[in-house]
Amino acid sequence: MFKDEPAGVGAEQRHDDVGARTANGEETSINPELIRREGFASEAEYEAYLATLGQDALIPADAYMEEPFLVSEEHVLESRLRELREELENLQARLHVIRDQTAAVVTENVRWADASAHAQLGNQPWLKLAGAMAAAFVITRGIRRLPLGTVATTALPLVVAAMNRKFARG
Repeated sequence: MFKDEPAGVGAEQRHDDVGARTANGEETSINPELIRREGFASEAEYEAYLATLGQDALIPADAYMEEPFLVSEEHVLESRLRELREELENLQARLHVIRDQTAAVVTENVRWADASAHAQLGNQPWLKLAGAMAAAFVITRGIRRLPLGTVATTALPLVVAAMNRKFARG
C-alpha cells in the first residue's frame, strides 16, 4: 500500500479538492489546506499551519493543568489503611476457602476409612474391630499374670539344646 492510495475495498476514498468520502458515501467537509502529507520546510511554515488550526494549539500544556495535588500525611495514612483493610479481607477470604477445603478433606477421609473397613471386615466392621481390640486386651492381661520368669528359666535350656542340634546337623 502506498502513501496516497486507499487501504482497500470499502475503505475511504480520498478527494484532495473537496474533502473525503467515507465508506458509506458521506462527504465530509475538510479544508484541503489543513491536510498535510509531508513535513514542513521551515519553522515559520509550521507556525502558520498551527495558526490555521486555531490559537488553542499554541497555548502551552501547563495552562490546562490545575494546581498540583498536595498529598497530606493524613491522606497517605488513609490510603495505607484502605490497602491494609483490602489485604485483610483478601486473607480472610483465603482462610475461609482453606477451612472449607480442610472440612472436605476430613469428611472424605472419614468416608474412605469407613468404606475400607466395610471392604475388609464386612458388615458392622467397627463392632468386629472393637471385639478384636477387646480380645487383644484380655490376652495381654492373661500373659502378664503368667509367671514368665519360671517359664523362661525352664524353657531356656530346651531352646539352647534345640539350636545346638540344628547347628550340629548343618
